[in-house]
Amino acid sequence: MKTIIIAEAGVNHNGSLKIAKKLVDAASDAGADYIKFQTFVTGNLVSKDAKMADYQIKNSGNEISQYMMLSNLELSSDDHDELIKYSKTRRIAFLSTAFDMDSIELLIKLDLPLWKIPSGEITNMPYLKKIGSLKKPILLSTGMATLGEIEAAVNLLENAGTKRSQITVLHCTTEYPAPFEQINLNAMVTLGSAFKINFGYSDHSTGIEIPLAAVALGATVIEKHFTLDKNMPGPDHKASLEPAELKRMVDGIRNIEKAMGDGIKVPTSGEKLNKIAARKSIVAACTIKKGDLFTNKNLTVKRPGKGMSPMLWDQLLGLKAKQAYHKDDLIIQ
Repeated sequence: MKTIIIAEAGVNHNGSLKIAKKLVDAASDAGADYIKFQTFVTGNLVSKDAKMADYQIKNSGNEISQYMMLSNLELSSDDHDELIKYSKTRRIAFLSTAFDMDSIELLIKLDLPLWKIPSGEITNMPYLKKIGSLKKPILLSTGMATLGEIEAAVNLLENAGTKRSQITVLHCTTEYPAPFEQINLNAMVTLGSAFKINFGYSDHSTGIEIPLAAVALGATVIEKHFTLDKNMPGPDHKASLEPAELKRMVDGIRNIEKAMGDGIKVPTSGEKLNKIAARKSIVAACTIKKGDLFTNKNLTVKRPGKGMSPMLWDQLLGLKAKQAYHKDDLIIQ
């Protein structure tokens, strides 16, 4: 099964359409399936006195209100249209996450192929009902959530009209960057088994190791933040991959997909070719005359493996040699 890889540009465009297009280029060049941005109206998303998160202050080097920070990072309706057109020319699908009800309406008009619900909206009943009523595939991020909150959100989406088979829950640790000891990747598998639902992983850790491990554990979707340069000003750049790292992650995931196989343990075609060279046969340890009894002293095991299997050793002991053998001759009996 092919893993869906979402290159999360988020707000790493810093409010610039030019930078946003360069992010599209980087995601396409890396081989990601989707490029994803964030859609919001600042006044609908936060109150004017809402404080920045600790990670935002640390990563941006500023301590201003969320309102001031986010107001510089909005993408207009025209920006969305332009980015969708540009993404098509680069043969990568466009996605965005809506953070308020007006932004949902904008994305409905743009007819996106699937919906991504961010972790912060998992307890937003009106928001969940609206997206559930659209009956389209949904990715539900679960950062900061308990199993009970996830269950309630999934039930809301289902009751609104979306089938459970259309929902993929994404395990996530809402910390930027997320410390490895707080990732708890096994919880991703727990979500799948607890809710009998498709599961994936939205990563905020540094590096690419954790997304690769998630794919090996069965993730069907991987979402990863990326930027053109980690040193750019802004809240998310430092916890993002740069283009070369994103490319390595995508390539690594595709290699893991190939390596996972069908789970049936049989020799591969390559192994069959190597079997004779790598395995061993029963051979004469010294000169053996015709009629001599085979013993532990006059027999041994050596490569190649084109003769009698060493697994027949006990059956051979005590039998008479039907012919004479020189040292290292394959035993034929």
